[in-house]
Amino acid sequence: MQIIEWKEDQLTEGVYCRSREKNEMTLLVPAGGGGAVLPVESVFSGRYLSFMLEIKEEHSAAFNLLVYEKGTDEPAFTLRFGILPGIYTPICIDWNWLDARELFPERNPGALKFVCHGRRVEKEAVEKIVLTALPSFHEVTLRISGLTVTDEYPELPPLPEMKLVDAFGQNRQKEWKGKIPDQETLQRRIARQFQLGETGYPFGDWSDYGGWKEKRLTEGSGFFRSVKAEGRWWLADPCGYAFFSMGPDCVNLGTDCRVDGIEPWMEWLPDRGDPVYKKMYRELPPRPGREARPRKGIAFSFMEANLYRAAGENYYEAWQRLIAGQLKHFGMNTLGNWSDRNLFGTAKVPYVTSLPEFPSTEQKIFRDFPDVLSEEYAENARRCAAGLESGRDDPYMIGYFLRNEPSWAFVDNLVLADEVLFNPEKTVCKEELIRNLREKYKTIAALNQAWNCQLTDFDELYLPQKKVSCWSAQAEEDMRGFSRRMLRAYVEIPCRECRKADPNHMILGMRWAWISDPDLVTGWENFDVFSINCYAVDPTSAISRLEELGVDLPVMIGEFHFGALDRGLTATGLEGVRTQRDRGLAYRYYCERVAAHPYGVGCHYFQCYDQFALGRFDGENYNIGLFDICLQPYPEMAEAIRDCSGGIYRVKAGEQPPSEEKAESIPMIAY
Repeated sequence: MQIIEWKEDQLTEGVYCRSREKNEMTLLVPAGGGGAVLPVESVFSGRYLSFMLEIKEEHSAAFNLLVYEKGTDEPAFTLRFGILPGIYTPICIDWNWLDARELFPERNPGALKFVCHGRRVEKEAVEKIVLTALPSFHEVTLRISGLTVTDEYPELPPLPEMKLVDAFGQNRQKEWKGKIPDQETLQRRIARQFQLGETGYPFGDWSDYGGWKEKRLTEGSGFFRSVKAEGRWWLADPCGYAFFSMGPDCVNLGTDCRVDGIEPWMEWLPDRGDPVYKKMYRELPPRPGREARPRKGIAFSFMEANLYRAAGENYYEAWQRLIAGQLKHFGMNTLGNWSDRNLFGTAKVPYVTSLPEFPSTEQKIFRDFPDVLSEEYAENARRCAAGLESGRDDPYMIGYFLRNEPSWAFVDNLVLADEVLFNPEKTVCKEELIRNLREKYKTIAALNQAWNCQLTDFDELYLPQKKVSCWSAQAEEDMRGFSRRMLRAYVEIPCRECRKADPNHMILGMRWAWISDPDLVTGWENFDVFSINCYAVDPTSAISRLEELGVDLPVMIGEFHFGALDRGLTATGLEGVRTQRDRGLAYRYYCERVAAHPYGVGCHYFQCYDQFALGRFDGENYNIGLFDICLQPYPEMAEAIRDCSGGIYRVKAGEQPPSEEKAESIPMIAY
């Protein structure tokens, strides 16, 4: 074990040291963010870096551990993580994460979400490491101590003994308008929601599917379709009426509140064997990775418990009626991705879903990218597509996504063929790449000349080769060309099988987190709708970029959200605003810009219910719900959604301009 001493001259620009004792410092960090430069040689003296961290504010904080290679100005690798406010929190970092194999490594109890961004980095190439707080809307006070390096997983200090959430799952550290004080109030407010949810869609010109009866695009096929008319893409509902898809993701009652390792922080938590509450617990699947101390994840649904208190033993059936009525009353016409499948058809609300399982292979190329040229991938595509057959005749299904945010695509400008040649396994993709190179270059001398290398023979390509696309311009051309071939197979093979299993519904694409490389649009012709997730104030440029890349399809936004800090939660999510009113303004501004774009046909808000104050399965704890953990709608959001929905079709038709009123944004608190 090595204890690392901090020095004040290691602080980044603008950071002020308020006090220092041994290896503990209290820092004042400006609104623009900042932190300290870590001594590379010392922190790499063992596998694990651990320390204690506290933010002395009322909100959570996000941090980046930035890793710079020699001679570079931009970090090659970033570890982002978060902490709760006012809690002296242990953090443990595994330097094995630098190989970039894991996007979301497991976190230690007390810490919030860990995310690895960037590409593979080798310790020998590292010149600088910086621990920095992300920008905030004000200066913040941090306390950092106990910077320690160990070879074995360290014994982390115990979490402080305190109660952070109440019996309803609400934050005990804050008070706010609308907070539930007791069970009687909870019952009264949920009963009121049942009454409001019996009114249906609030617009007389909407069809039963939520389409616009003033614009009929087709005769109607009995299923949702895409239509291009007068240079604008639309969706058509089963009756042929114009349809713009709006609704929340994750419409499900079992919102997970991860409780393992932090049980002392809860005012109330029932025994797992309790006959009433045991079905509200669930075990979380193990996180992928190579953790020295894997956690056995346990989640409890405070939301189910709250509804049980209000509606009794038949609370689930009551919720099915409640949520369908609430969303229609809001003016929402879609159940977004990851919604409860028992609502499909029974709620009489259109929905999107996902392929139950995306095809994979036992041997991966990089992260979750399969060996796509193998027969194993083709066979698994056939098997996975069969999962669509049960819903093929459902008119309420808008369509299905193939998958969500492939983790391999989180690395900007990733050249997949580079990973084929770096991976030591003899994959089918590697065999085919080397076969192509033999066929193209004939001799190793010709390849060496084109690639500016000194290989002894083609068989040497079976050994791990680093960053081949950087060897020469021709090497880059060859690697990118083969990467596009793999991408096309990645898309075409499952799409072909899905068309056979379900010819009635639209394929909605991959829900890319972002277009991290222009080649990601390869194979777009196989989709009916191209989907991206887009966290931004204005999505216009993200949609337009797809058009510029040659994609001629309607575009659906799979995720966006806005969060504030004026209610119970302590983090904003990926787009921060000042107040709940600002959340509503931001929602309307965003949706109407999707509708105003000629290619925009829908946007789904992430998510239906707030996340847990202490963190969901992976540690996110954002105020991003349309409803809180006690199933109460945020009134400001509800009003803005209804106003937006009431005019969205006229905006889409070009008859009404989109709203110009913008929210007051603040820097995000997200991990």
